[in-house]
Amino acid sequence: MANLLFICSKNQWRSPTAELLFKDHPEHSAFSAGTSDKARIRVNQKMIDRADVVFVMERKHKELLKQRFDVMHKQLIVLDIEDNYQFNDSELITILKIALEEWL
Repeated sequence: MANLLFICSKNQWRSPTAELLFKDHPEHSAFSAGTSDKARIRVNQKMIDRADVVFVMERKHKELLKQRFDVMHKQLIVLDIEDNYQFNDSELITILKIALEEWL
């Protein structure tokens, strides 16, 4: 079982929606966090250490993680999903399902 970490800015819309896609998944567990000081759940080193794969919504999130944390031996995947969606937005879900097809 792989532990998947989803990162966006405030952990309000994109990353929690991605996390929800993996609820009750038979092979993977997912959790989410944000990079902002105002994030609902702020990412920390312990979360990164626990993750087998880290998915970030935008390239800027990847750069922030590289600056703030030890991610040298982590697989970081940029999903290129801009902050244009609300939590559980149907279009966001479709985009995530396509981007995460091999994991779902």
